[in-house]
Amino acid sequence: MSSRNPEEQDPGQPPTGVLRRAARILDVFAAKAGTSPAGLTLTQVVVATGLPQASVHRALEQLVALHWIRREGMEYRLGMRMVELGSAAVDADALRLAALPSLRWLHQQTGCIVQLGVLDGDDVVYLERIGGESLPAIKTRAGSRTPARQSTIGTALLALESAPSVVDLAIVRVRESRIAYKRDGCLEGFACLAAPIGPQGYGRPAAISVFGSARRVDNEQQVRIPLQSAAAAIWQRLNAPATRHPVAEKVRA
Repeated sequence: MSSRNPEEQDPGQPPTGVLRRAARILDVFAAKAGTSPAGLTLTQVVVATGLPQASVHRALEQLVALHWIRREGMEYRLGMRMVELGSAAVDADALRLAALPSLRWLHQQTGCIVQLGVLDGDDVVYLERIGGESLPAIKTRAGSRTPARQSTIGTALLALESAPSVVDLAIVRVRESRIAYKRDGCLEGFACLAAPIGPQGYGRPAAISVFGSARRVDNEQQVRIPLQSAAAAIWQRLNAPATRHPVAEKVRA
């Protein structure tokens, strides 16, 4: 008879038990962080996860002990350990490091919010955002995610898939023009342009976008050409011999 604790994780099996419960709880806090600075009560976490209250309370206290979660009175928030791990993951990403000079240049050239994103399943995961502090309606930030089919940068990313499950007219157009466009998406009078980085079917799909007033974004010389130039420069930097170190090779793989 096996003496394995039912909550122990077999390294060769998918996450179960303690790890799955902790991941579900942390996902709730990650989603909350992108929308409000307020913490979450035990009851709110229970409702959001659908887990038993006793299990959630026990897991939260264990996460507090590990400094992944911090408790302030009756509320829980992401702890500094999670912040440190998230920052380390972003800073270690070779794609982000290769893109930063072009992202900063693009922001200076256009005056628009500039974002870098990659495709993770059906979602866009944002690796960087520059600008937009005065627009609280823009919820994206480094580490946040959104459904790819609901965003302009997501359309650009889906156009890079080598064998997409669904191909619609918008994706075909992006493949032909190397640009995705949407107006009045999350804010009336604003528009977003996105450009894929690299060719279709090569490595991890990545793209950059600019978001600003429609009047500015619709100006080809002011925004569209700099956007495509920045995407090309990032691709060249990723493929330059000087950037071919072990981390960069993972991006290229």
